[in-house]
Amino acid sequence: MPVTRADVARRAGVSPALVSYVLNSGPRPVSAENRRRVLQAIEELGYRPNRIARALRENRTHSIAMLVPDYVNPHFAELAQAVEDEAFANDYVLLIGTANNEVMRERSYLRSFVDRQVDGLLLISAASSPDIAQISEARIPVVLLDRAPKDSGFSTVVIDNKRASREAVEHLLGHGRRAPAYIGGPRELTAVAERDAGWREALEAAEDTGLPPQVHTAFSPRGGYEAMKTLLLSPEVIDSVFVASDAQAIGALRACSELGCRVPDDIALVAFDGTQAGVYTNPSLTSVVQGIEDIARVAIAELLQRIGQHDSPARHRVVEARLRIGGTCGC
Repeated sequence: MPVTRADVARRAGVSPALVSYVLNSGPRPVSAENRRRVLQAIEELGYRPNRIARALRENRTHSIAMLVPDYVNPHFAELAQAVEDEAFANDYVLLIGTANNEVMRERSYLRSFVDRQVDGLLLISAASSPDIAQISEARIPVVLLDRAPKDSGFSTVVIDNKRASREAVEHLLGHGRRAPAYIGGPRELTAVAERDAGWREALEAAEDTGLPPQVHTAFSPRGGYEAMKTLLLSPEVIDSVFVASDAQAIGALRACSELGCRVPDDIALVAFDGTQAGVYTNPSLTSVVQGIEDIARVAIAELLQRIGQHDSPARHRVVEARLRIGGTCGC
């Protein structure tokens, strides 16, 4: 027969209610000695709490969901891992879905998460304006990440894309390079617009009279590969490029190699995201590091706050980014 909470209480010499306080971290305090005895009895008996009964009792499933646009971009894969680690540390199960950059697939996942009665949702939308009316109607707490407009009405956790992009471009200009060309992501995304603005601000501050060429493409190695070939085969003289994601930069490096363009001697490059994948390119990427561990920690804390207090006001949280120096900028 399965071990019950009453069995644990008898082995520890305490009441079943006190066992519950230990398992649920409250609502009443437990002395250190009694806690030790309960935990020892749990270990000796091999007791496992009934999660279904707990969910019914608390009206919570102790599960949260995360929806990302794709796994081609290593930033999303690394962020999902960091979020899972943070959720696990807080005794939550994480369900993960990928929209493959398809709005209809994203909506289908959102319906599925509602049906599974997740306690909360972390969303990086495949669209510029996420359709989360069904989540709102179900009163499921939501925190938007990465592509998160401030006026969404939901809590957001982001970095200052414009400031970080400006500093990245200023780093290239500090090496005496021409005004850097730009490989950007899909124009309709909020984060892309902010990175565009940072690139332009840096050029304006440097009093550059002409706007260098730019190519907008998918956040993928193929997108970066094709965009870099377009830039290198154009009549424009280019000796530096700001790339809006590490995923694109990986493809851009391949294009440079195929066309006999040496990085950083012939062309310097600074990217955005700061993924571990960029550490192992040749040369390694100089890149804006988003700080996924900090994003995951703040995002989970904000979501749990909203799970505990559904009516708490939405907050806009900004996580600090930094520039990681690699081998592509010519330092």
